[in-house]
Amino acid sequence: MEVSRLEVKLIFVLIAGAAIAQTPEATFQSRCATCHSVGNLMVAPPPETLRKMSSKAILTALETGRMSSIGAGLTAAERETVSKIGVRESSASTAKCSGSPRSSGQWNGWADAANTRFAKSSGLTAQTTPKLKLKWAFGFPGATTAFGSPAIVDGRVFVGDANGVVYALDARTGCTYWTYTAAAGVRVAPIIGGRSVYFGDLRGNVYAVNVATGALVWKVRADDQPMAVITGSPKLDAGRLYVPVSGRDESIAATNPAYECCTFRGSVVALDAATGKRIWQAYTVREEPKVTGQNAKGAKTWGPSGAVPWSSPTLDTKARVLYIGTGVNYSNPPTDTSDAILAFDMDSGRLLWSHQFNTGDSYNFACGAEDKTNCPKLPFVDYDFGHSPVLRNRILFAGDKGGTVYALDADQQGKLLWKQKVASGGVNGGFMWGAASDEQGVAYIGISDFTPGKPEVGGGLVAFQLKTGEKLWMTPAPKPACIPTPGCSAAQPAPVTVIPGVAFLGSSDGHIRAYETTKGAIIWDFDTAIDFQTVNGVKAHGGSIISMGPVIVGGTLYVTSGYGGNGMPGNVLLAFSLPR
Repeated sequence: MEVSRLEVKLIFVLIAGAAIAQTPEATFQSRCATCHSVGNLMVAPPPETLRKMSSKAILTALETGRMSSIGAGLTAAERETVSKIGVRESSASTAKCSGSPRSSGQWNGWADAANTRFAKSSGLTAQTTPKLKLKWAFGFPGATTAFGSPAIVDGRVFVGDANGVVYALDARTGCTYWTYTAAAGVRVAPIIGGRSVYFGDLRGNVYAVNVATGALVWKVRADDQPMAVITGSPKLDAGRLYVPVSGRDESIAATNPAYECCTFRGSVVALDAATGKRIWQAYTVREEPKVTGQNAKGAKTWGPSGAVPWSSPTLDTKARVLYIGTGVNYSNPPTDTSDAILAFDMDSGRLLWSHQFNTGDSYNFACGAEDKTNCPKLPFVDYDFGHSPVLRNRILFAGDKGGTVYALDADQQGKLLWKQKVASGGVNGGFMWGAASDEQGVAYIGISDFTPGKPEVGGGLVAFQLKTGEKLWMTPAPKPACIPTPGCSAAQPAPVTVIPGVAFLGSSDGHIRAYETTKGAIIWDFDTAIDFQTVNGVKAHGGSIISMGPVIVGGTLYVTSGYGGNGMPGNVLLAFSLPR
């Protein structure tokens, strides 16, 4: 979808014929520096981000994780050597909880079923929001990216980290009840139902663990394809778990010109919440991929592929319809379901209708790499839907990376009601990770328009009247104070959260801001890109807020900070509340 997803991909390129040096830095320079240069953020995170990662996380990625296909070309000793560019894991102790949690409302999963991200009973108002103060901070050990969104249920915070550790914390104090370690990073918001906590990881696994103890209940693969990853948070309804499945073909296509691109196609999987048994799987690309020819290096080319869902499904529980937004095709031929909103029957997985907004959009990360062998189309577009559609008053609202927002009639098979071009758009432009809507029928969405080398460009929050498409106001992003820090940007690709009278939005410059909803004036602003003293004793620092939206429950705002990749890295979960 966008370059910042590469934080979890750890792209290491093998330079043909290069000798393996014996020191971590020399090995990195000979094997990895081509992609991991400061000026090459379109391909991989910069060296300073990797050097802040834990050596364990780097080694895991090369041996069994995201970059195992690249790590397979190294000996065990070479993988061990290059992993040492990272830091040793923190030895800080975790503060264990001694009492029972106290419930004060809930935010379960990514958002409500309709993905409005509206917290009616938040415990905050437009008058009290400017008084918010930091309550506690929790550091993720050995991590350099914080991309997981928390869920708060029955007085506990459930959140995953880039190393695959899922934490159950006390919502009031940040102390730890239990941890569970998944096979790969967990960027989704966990969802809780009955006695289980459900989540997916970045290797395509789905888990149910006991809500009280963290003990594993079941674990299944959402898709048998080895490239499967889960970036969108599952939804839970009537004993079924609905899981969006995306894939990483697009990144490997950039690292290896001999890679046979591409065979992965997106899907939504319905699982039995009690057992993990697959009930149905609905693919976003109807045809199975087949050989279409060969690339300039002689490797087979495959298609159709891609059109993956990156975010949480939207559920219309009354009509029994599930909606998702899809991404680009990874290879040719293009399909009619990429860059689209799709509607599936919740009970059977049958495709009910689709509405495509950009045709012929084939793209993968090779298009932005030095070696473009696997790029399916030049010039490329990359105008996919990265965020969940918002359902409010029978209107589906969504924006794409091209900078256009759309409103569709949910009762007339996605009939277009209106559209507006608002942002410039681009690979990391337009609208990326999430909109929100309040009970007044107003939609709020953040503008990204991230531009490498121009950190002052981009950003802004815009409000629309859902029924008519009238643009009510647009507040530009303040000029970033973090320039010239690598990854600093005015871009605001993050999801919006709204309460009565106030909209909250994070930023790539590390700020979390509150806007009054009448005219869009900023009424509260906190810079998270600083060092924090944490309740668990882990050294922690904030950074960019990109794919994670604030969660507001019981008068407390929770947000993770430090999305790496093309942003500023970090490793902290923050809780803000009103002073007593």
